[in-house]
Amino acid sequence: MRSVGIIPSRYASTRFPGKPLIDIGGKSMIQRVYEQASKSSLLSAVIVATDDDRIYNHVTSFGGKVLMTSIDHTNGTTRCKEVLSLLEKSGEYYDVAVNIQGDEPTINPVQIDSVINLFIDNKVQIATLAKKITQSEELFDPNVVKVVLTNDKKALYFSRQAIPMIRGIDVSGWLAQSTYFKHIGLYGYRVDVLKRIVEFPFGKLEQAESLEQLRWLENGICVSVDITDIESIAIDTPDDLRKLETIS
Repeated sequence: MRSVGIIPSRYASTRFPGKPLIDIGGKSMIQRVYEQASKSSLLSAVIVATDDDRIYNHVTSFGGKVLMTSIDHTNGTTRCKEVLSLLEKSGEYYDVAVNIQGDEPTINPVQIDSVINLFIDNKVQIATLAKKITQSEELFDPNVVKVVLTNDKKALYFSRQAIPMIRGIDVSGWLAQSTYFKHIGLYGYRVDVLKRIVEFPFGKLEQAESLEQLRWLENGICVSVDITDIESIAIDTPDDLRKLETIS
């Protein structure tokens, strides 16, 4: 099974313009993500997908592989699909594509391998990760996406709300009554499934929660989930850089 890691990377960002090129301990954010992803034991290749010359030239300067993609993409999923099309035109074919977030400079390669390993089961269409929530602050933070699972670790629903609601119990006691998981935004797609999901129309559930993965569930695509105990650190704003004060 051949797997490719794709890191969608945009220069423009409402909350943090130029984020991929910010310096973190002597290396850019995108270089750190690329180097961490390259430590995966199961990826056959790692590629940055961008629409900006500054990012393209920078990735080339540190010896990374990068492809220029359209400026018209609305999300990383369609950008990944374009990368696969470009690779196939040059004779490179893969079975699984892993969409790696470009704003997680400490991403653990073990998590990437965990996602890829789910595809050993030929029925798996899309794979992702979740981590148990242990703090009420996370449970009730709408920026922390929650996922509800079946007994065999398939995603039932993703939400910004705490689900399930515990009827008759004050919210301060919910964590003691039920197990909650937050979604870790690392996706693996079987390539033929990726080609299908980019054709789905914008969904009502997706519109309500502003979560693209609900479009897939709404159209009957199964999302398999592995549980991780490794914390991920995403850099969404300049203030988030404080989370990385100890990085070297």
